[in-house]
Amino acid sequence: MIIKIKIKILILLAIFNFSIVNANNIQIDQSKIFKNIRCLICQGQSAADSNSEFAQTIKLVVRDQIKEGKTEKEIYNFLVEKYGEWIVYKPPLSKANFLLWILPYLFFLSGGFLIFLIIRKKKHN
Repeated sequence: MIIKIKIKILILLAIFNFSIVNANNIQIDQSKIFKNIRCLICQGQSAADSNSEFAQTIKLVVRDQIKEGKTEKEIYNFLVEKYGEWIVYKPPLSKANFLLWILPYLFFLSGGFLIFLIIRKKKHN
């Protein structure tokens, strides 16, 4: 019984350890931001997964931005302005990347339509 309580307390501490409340009382999950930022040194790793100097510096910058009261969107905008859109795994929808956002849905719909036509053709034969 006591072990279960200790485990629950440890889990709660771990969860709340990664969150910081900024000056506007908006809770920002810094681990979520770290996971959505690419390490420009390590290929295919987020800043959360990387131990490079660049990733450590980015983590410090994000923490400083949170302490200054910036919102998550403002932090992403700052990083995109400084390093380009490539630094964010999920860039915001814009005219420049509209096709990249819409293309998977178009493939999905056209594939579904193609399967529908094949099934319909087999029923008629």
